[in-house]
Amino acid sequence: MPLTMTRDVFVTCAVTGSGGTQDRSPHVPCSPAQIADSAIEAAKAGAAVVHCHVRDPDTGAPARDVALYREVTERIRGAEVDVVLNLTAGMGGDMVFSGPDAPLPLAQGTDMIGAEARLAHVVDCLPEICTLDCGTMNFAEADYVMTNTPGMLQEMGRRITALGVVPEIEAFDTGHLWHARQLVADGVLEAPALVQLCMGVPWGAPNDLNTFMAMVNNVPTDWHFSAFSLGRDQMAYVAASVLAGGHVRVGLEDNLYLDKGVLATNAQLVERAVGIIERMGARIIGPEDVRKKLGLTKRAPV
Repeated sequence: MPLTMTRDVFVTCAVTGSGGTQDRSPHVPCSPAQIADSAIEAAKAGAAVVHCHVRDPDTGAPARDVALYREVTERIRGAEVDVVLNLTAGMGGDMVFSGPDAPLPLAQGTDMIGAEARLAHVVDCLPEICTLDCGTMNFAEADYVMTNTPGMLQEMGRRITALGVVPEIEAFDTGHLWHARQLVADGVLEAPALVQLCMGVPWGAPNDLNTFMAMVNNVPTDWHFSAFSLGRDQMAYVAASVLAGGHVRVGLEDNLYLDKGVLATNAQLVERAVGIIERMGARIIGPEDVRKKLGLTKRAPV
């Protein structure tokens, strides 16, 4: 596939994530007010989309409390800056096995809930976009599996589509894209779909360029895709994704550093990405253009 560089690029900022980063940087937002404020600053820096998880305000641990999502949503929608809201729907599919010799019963940290519960905050907040992790995979830790069965994905996909929310398909490997194409073929998801290519996440697709282009080449040409990689490779993938015809994701969910030894804020990561994109000769587009491109429905402030 020949490279066709994107000329009109939107930036997504993944604001906080659910990883154990809260003790590694003072800039990782934890409370709803901190998450919303960081998202708003990222929007002012050039992010057209903010992708939000929530955390326990006291411990910083990942949470899926609908009230926390509601507060984040209301704060962002009530801000003076416009931005597209993207909420995660990835929580609630965690299986932690007890060990190789006696895997059952499942260990502490397991959080397995049904489709209705996984989407409760999406129903309540009605963001413009929510994520759909399109596969099951071994996820970094020795006995942890991120679990998204075909049946679960069909049910979640149908519910998201019925809500009028656009799913952002999170693809961690080529098989996830295969499954996404089948979900569209089955009428569960609508085309053209939106895909996030998640590179370098153990143990999904490694972040070398050959694998990245294999991922890109498995995205239907009429779909929209964005891409990111972790840590020090985050900014390299800003350039790689634009060059390959995609859009861009940066943020503290995926990388804590602006430079070696220099902790970043979300706004600083967005500013750095915007600079790279503009120096490549592309144009940064804002939230209203993103809504037109992706067919999003803007929700009025509550």
